Amino acid sequence: MKIIATNKKAYTDYILDETYEAGIELFGTEVKSLREHGASFKDSFCRVKDGEIYLLNLHIPPYKFGNIYNHDPERPRRLLLHRKEIDRIWGKIRQEGYTVVPTKIYLNAHGLVKVEIAIAKGKKNYDKREEIKKKETNRKIKEYMKM
Repeated sequence: MKIIATNKKAYTDYILDETYEAGIELFGTEVKSLREHGASFKDSFCRVKDGEIYLLNLHIPPYKFGNIYNHDPERPRRLLLHRKEIDRIWGKIRQEGYTVVPTKIYLNAHGLVKVEIAIAKGKKNYDKREEIKKKETNRKIKEYMKM
């Protein structure tokens, strides 16, 4: 498994509940661009529309040798999931405060591009501060243990 890009902001801003592996519908130049340049998750999220899940605001830079066949860098991309998984995700999203965020894009063993998505709930500011305090205390404890 080769990780192309990770969404670090998702881990800091959300409490992740469940994760799913989804295929993604891409054009040929998008796959080449992903292998070469990677992707940017800035403000990307998923939305359910007409029984399908779409990944929005994922920026895949244009392939430099793609000329007229290049794609729109921020077009909505359909995620490929089983119907039961889509229904389960839709049921969770209808609950208050839950959203679906992509956490990483990677190439699996067969060379296919996959997206890991997570059902997440937004963290409050005090949760973020508490998490920073825990990390700092753990770091200090490890530092004292080395002495």
